[in-house]
Amino acid sequence: MVKNIATARNDFPILNQQINGEPLTYLDNAATTQKPQVVIDALTHYYETDNANIHRGVYTLAERATEAYEGVRQQVANFINAQTDEVIFTRGTTTSLNWVALGFARQLLQPNDEIIITVMEHHSNLVPWQQVALQTGAKLRYIEIDEHGELDLTQYGELLNPKTKFVAFTHVSNVLGTINPVKQMTKMAHDVGAYVVIDGAQAVGHFSVDMTDLDCDFYAFSGHKVYGPTGIGVLYGKRELLAEMNPVEFGGEMINLVERQTTDFKPAPAKFEAGTMPIAQAIGLGAALDYLTSLGWSAIEEHEQSLVTAAYQQLNKIDGLTIYGPAAGPTRSALITFNLNGVHPHDVATVLDTQGVAVRAGHHCAQPLMQTLGVSATTRASFGLYNNLADVERLIAALVETKEFFQV
Repeated sequence: MVKNIATARNDFPILNQQINGEPLTYLDNAATTQKPQVVIDALTHYYETDNANIHRGVYTLAERATEAYEGVRQQVANFINAQTDEVIFTRGTTTSLNWVALGFARQLLQPNDEIIITVMEHHSNLVPWQQVALQTGAKLRYIEIDEHGELDLTQYGELLNPKTKFVAFTHVSNVLGTINPVKQMTKMAHDVGAYVVIDGAQAVGHFSVDMTDLDCDFYAFSGHKVYGPTGIGVLYGKRELLAEMNPVEFGGEMINLVERQTTDFKPAPAKFEAGTMPIAQAIGLGAALDYLTSLGWSAIEEHEQSLVTAAYQQLNKIDGLTIYGPAAGPTRSALITFNLNGVHPHDVATVLDTQGVAVRAGHHCAQPLMQTLGVSATTRASFGLYNNLADVERLIAALVETKEFFQV
């Protein structure tokens, strides 16, 4: 059924409540999104009618569960324009990125090889590369940002050289909202023979992503940020690279044959999915992807851009408020990070909560970027498809009240 973006808010039961006597204005979508009723129903239906372990049983419930689980793999492949054997289910983006760093990069890197990441990375796409560099003797190098909060591609080009073996970067910054030119960056990396790993946690769910078009080697995203359940994520990897990649978790169902001293693993994706996988969560993810598809990407993008533009323009009018990242437009996704002069972000978020406005405050798991910006923390308002202009107005009104409360 085709859904209407204008009435999408009605599909999310959690939003139909008050917080501290005010309508809930949920603006922490970059941390996690709320779930539509169809996702909640999918989880309930699985547990009420199909609950069984997958791939193992020959009885009806197990066969239904397996069919549903593998059906979602096909669904994800279609969603990102990939092949089913290039789609691995994980616990989330963090797990996916760790698996690439530990199961693939670590076995290839040599002392003095180079890994390039960006200063805007979430810790999930930074700490694993730090650890691999420490373990292998490789050097970790950083792409810096310019005064607009966008990556310095000239410097990136200067960093790339024959020693560069891996380049890892976020598709969209979880702090700055910057949409990076990932296709161009991928080509530049491939031109020097480097592998490309993309953190898509803040991209998938806001606009269409196409693995064939991007031509990256690995791409990761999480179900809970695309209106699906927590505990489920996706790692895309090119088929030939997954054949070379080693699993980093071991157990049942991933093997062809186990003998006393050796094990023969199944081909991907099975060799990476050890033990009982998050079956219900995968089925919920499938329902979420169906829901997004029913709304249509053009409607989602147009709606979210209208919200971030309105918010940016009104935030810019508040004296003493600093916005980080690019101006509203084609290089900014649906989030805005800011600081109110003289007020700690945690205090801002606390006062906003008294008005029913939920925002994120802190370093957003991006401490090197905070250091680059010269701050210890910021406040972030991030938008989803169910937000509306009334949410923007409540955010602005709550910030004005915050200023008055702290007399700044």
